[in-house]
Parts: sequence; C-alpha cells; structure tokens
Amino acid sequence: MPSVSPTDPSVPRSRGLPRVAAAGLGALAVLALLAGVAVTALSVRVDGVSMTPTLQDGDRLLPVPGSAGEVRRFDVVLLRSRHQDALLVKRVIAVPGDRIAIVSTADEPFRVLLQEQGTGPVSRVTAPQWTDRARRTGNCCTSEGIRSARPALRTVPAGSFFYLGDNPDLSDDSRSYGWGEIARVEGRVGLSGSPLPTSSELGGRPVLEVDRGSIP
Repeated sequence: MPSVSPTDPSVPRSRGLPRVAAAGLGALAVLALLAGVAVTALSVRVDGVSMTPTLQDGDRLLPVPGSAGEVRRFDVVLLRSRHQDALLVKRVIAVPGDRIAIVSTADEPFRVLLQEQGTGPVSRVTAPQWTDRARRTGNCCTSEGIRSARPALRTVPAGSFFYLGDNPDLSDDSRSYGWGEIARVEGRVGLSGSPLPTSSELGGRPVLEVDRGSIP
C-alpha cells in the first residue's frame, strides 16, 4: 500500500483550524463589542432638531481628538454654553476678524453675508439645508453678535466666533446668545451616526457665493 506524506495535498486538513478560526472570530466580536461600548461612552447624544437635516435627534457624535479650543469656518463644533448648563452642537459661520450680517426681508428672510477677515468682497453664505428651513424674518447683528432691528456687518472679536444651526428657524444660536467663545469649544464634530457613529463626513457644508444685493 503506498504511503502518503503529511504534506501531501490529498491529506485532509487538521480539524483544529476551524476551531482556531472560530476563536479568532469570537475575539474580534468581543473587541467590536468593547469598541462599541467605548464609543457610546465617549460620544455625545444629539438632543433636538436645531441641526437637522445634517444631524438628527438621537444621533451620537464623536469630537475630533485634540480639536478642543479651535474653530474653522463652516465646521460643526461642540460648544459649552455660557447661558445654560448645556453642550450645544452648532456650525461655525464666522471666525475672528470676519464681518458677519444677516439681512432679512419678507421676500428673502435669511440672507447671510460674510466678509472674510474684514477685507475684500462681501460674499453670501449659502447652504442647501437653509432653503426650505429659513422662513422667519430677523436681522443681525448688534455689537454683541445678536439679532438687531436693522442689518449691520459686525466684526467678530478676537477669541470669538459666530455660529448658527443648520435648521435656522428652530435654532437658538449666536442670534440669541451672541458671539461664541472659542475657549469654550469642546471639540470639532468628526463622526456621527445612530446609534453609533458611522460617517466621517457631515453634509450641508456652506459655500461662499457672489452677492449682488445691497450691503448693510
């Protein structure tokens, strides 16, 4: 009877391999579970609709590590409010040195104007989510960065920024509270999802366009 070498491909594989594979999959499942628990513990839950459709009530957010105390134009940040014991999630519109205004008329209730660093042309800030969600009238800004009877371009002070919700008609933001304090920013939002973060990109990022209207 011919002999067969242990390395001969016709020899069946050891039954120990499936057990090893199963053990590996089990370890991966445990690690995934622990990672999910850690993410849930470290994340922040969205409460409200001021950032819809970009963020939904119940979404969980993760701040970008090392991003506390910094703002970048049009990013979404977590801000510790001075006016209540709450953590706000809002979008940065203007940073220190920018000039910002909101012109509101019956025909066009939410025309957001921005002059970057206070020089050059005044541009219009547009975002797709504002089109059907910005119908209430209200001008801005006073020297404190809140609503005003008449529109006026105001310079964002050092150490501050102007912020809005992506759902402007249902958002309490700079128009109510004034300039945000950069020192109170707890992080830039980098991940979102429900019930766990699933995306690294947040939609609805505004863009600057040429504005042909009158400048306040």
